[in-house]
Amino acid sequence: MASFPHNNRTYQILDAAARGDYAVGAYNCYNDDGVMAVVAAAEACKSPAIIQVFPWTVRFQGPHFVKYVVEAAHAASVPIAVQLDHCIEPEDVEAALQLPFDSIMVDASIHAPEENVRQCKKIVEIANARGIAIEAEMGRLEGGEDGLPNVEMETILTRPDLAKEFVEKTGVQFLAPSFGNIHGNYGKGGPEASWKLPLLMQIHDAIPDVPLVLHGTHQVSDELFRTTRNCGVLKVNLNRTVRDEYTEFVAENAGKLELTTLKMRGVEIYAQSIARVMNEVLYSAGRA
Repeated sequence: MASFPHNNRTYQILDAAARGDYAVGAYNCYNDDGVMAVVAAAEACKSPAIIQVFPWTVRFQGPHFVKYVVEAAHAASVPIAVQLDHCIEPEDVEAALQLPFDSIMVDASIHAPEENVRQCKKIVEIANARGIAIEAEMGRLEGGEDGLPNVEMETILTRPDLAKEFVEKTGVQFLAPSFGNIHGNYGKGGPEASWKLPLLMQIHDAIPDVPLVLHGTHQVSDELFRTTRNCGVLKVNLNRTVRDEYTEFVAENAGKLELTTLKMRGVEIYAQSIARVMNEVLYSAGRA
């Protein structure tokens, strides 16, 4: 399709971020509370956003829930896209291509580089023809989080020259590089001790027109988030950073409050955490 990717919602959101010099949060949601919180925060802040679900959602909550998420996102008064995050198994990719996702993150990074290229290229051709944009991971991030398997294999950092070659061979729209970032908890010293920001900048310089995606954001400081924008990061995956206060509230009040009150207050707290990031960290507020 000649108009692709310019008519793709995820692409439009990140293209606007590149031109406006801000980043956009991609918020991992597990239930309707998360979806409502993202929409509420985005509309209140007049911010673009991306809602992300894991393949777990497709398998456990089913295609009808995915369609609800997409309808809720697309009905918002601000641009909100929906992406399937870390799609590893071929059957999950196949199922995702039948659903109305705006974009899919294809994670073939557990394979050898040549196989990663082969799988991504094949999926990109099918997905793009259906109007779906593709994000891929190049290199390998260790660790795991809710909804993701733990990766025990050795971390492989992304080489800038190979990143350029990977994008050219596969045609992916967005790239998640490995530069010392990990899924889950960072060890001693936190992200500051393991991140190689000069490498991230070199990757950006090698593929300046390709939006970079930041994975592994738990325990990352606001200032470090802001720094990544100068290194070409336009999409920032956020999970516990914006979910912990909501989770703590639900854990403390389940069984004490009526379920309706618990859910309404929980969504409000969740939305407040997201709005803070939109306003104070990503600077996406007021950009929709």
